[in-house]
Amino acid sequence: MADHSRDDLDQLELDHRDLNVDLGLFTTDPLVGAGLPLWLPAGAVIRQELESLARHIAARDGCQPVYSPVLAKRALFERSGHWAKFRDDMFPPMPVGGEELVLRPANCPHHALIYAAQPRSYRQLPVRLNELGAMFRAERSGVLSGLSRVRQISLDDTHVFCRPDQVADEVARALRSALDAQQTLGLPVYSVRLSHRDDNTNHLGTAAQWAEAERALRVAAADVLTPQSAPLVDAAGEAAFYGPKLDLQVRGRAGHEETIATVQLDSIQPERFDLTYTAADGGRQRPVMIHRGTVGSMERVVAALLERYRGRLPFWLSPVQVRVLPITASQDNDANQFLDELHAASIRADLDTSGSLAARVRRSRQRRDALIAVIGPTETASGTVQITDPATRSSRQLTRSDLITTLHHAHSSRAPHLGWPTPH
Repeated sequence: MADHSRDDLDQLELDHRDLNVDLGLFTTDPLVGAGLPLWLPAGAVIRQELESLARHIAARDGCQPVYSPVLAKRALFERSGHWAKFRDDMFPPMPVGGEELVLRPANCPHHALIYAAQPRSYRQLPVRLNELGAMFRAERSGVLSGLSRVRQISLDDTHVFCRPDQVADEVARALRSALDAQQTLGLPVYSVRLSHRDDNTNHLGTAAQWAEAERALRVAAADVLTPQSAPLVDAAGEAAFYGPKLDLQVRGRAGHEETIATVQLDSIQPERFDLTYTAADGGRQRPVMIHRGTVGSMERVVAALLERYRGRLPFWLSPVQVRVLPITASQDNDANQFLDELHAASIRADLDTSGSLAARVRRSRQRRDALIAVIGPTETASGTVQITDPATRSSRQLTRSDLITTLHHAHSSRAPHLGWPTPH
């Protein structure tokens, strides 16, 4: 297990709901309902950055984007097995035009039908279908909690349809990408949990199918994990109803462990939806389905990030990356020009001219703005800016062009730290 400092652990002690009071990322309203947060502009920025990361990883891994409706007939989920397993956690069917429509708890049945929409050859596999879509859970009111436990989740979800001989490579690819995503986010993965079934008979499939799936996951994990990375641990009884899985575990506030991303094997859905491909000998073969999540649920990840960083997110995730503060009204024009330059470089910046400089600095720190840029007479005369990084408690004076170049690179590369240029 990786060695983490006491400072790292201390950062897990603030509840994201308390941090939200200062940051203003989301809100709730009785007219909308419990467990259905409204994303405010600052929170939407974070979510968009996470969605962009998810799309980048999916494209890098050869995934194809798809969209599917959040509603489907009850019969779809009866066939997939979700209705029998999860009906108590699903919203009641809605009668529409003589049909019963259900809000989906998952999009894997939809993706199975997208795969089945055209003939597939063994030479075309694997097929990787990616969607960042909404899914629904009829959570009880007593367990709802901010962003970490909600009734609508927005999940970065990919389903891979592959040949049996491709399973090990595809699981390893998915596991590497999930670990890479969490490293980019700065969320330490404390363990990779091999979640398999126990003696409970409430699982689909045969013992042979489960044994082979578990073996494939162990082989892939052994290929990816190293002594320096998170260890592999066994967890009987934690499997999905259709197959075993690899769960990336992180520790939240007060040491609470939760799953942030997952890779799951599934031989059941392909059978239930009669998914096939044409094999080399011309016969029909059944593909294996792999459920992979890399970034994870937008709601849960944002909650984890806020608590991990105590609200002061990495620069590339920060809703306001630069807060521009002119010292007096005489610098307002210069500050507005600098603001335009930052926006032109796709850097999220805002101007604050209300109140004393000290009060504006306090507000900026309270909101956890990434950087504070002060412009006074000296900066106006020299074309520079006094920049303060509250995360490192450091200040420096830079030319505007040097600063913008540094910030643009940090944002586009999702760098964990700002690489400041050497002063001239």
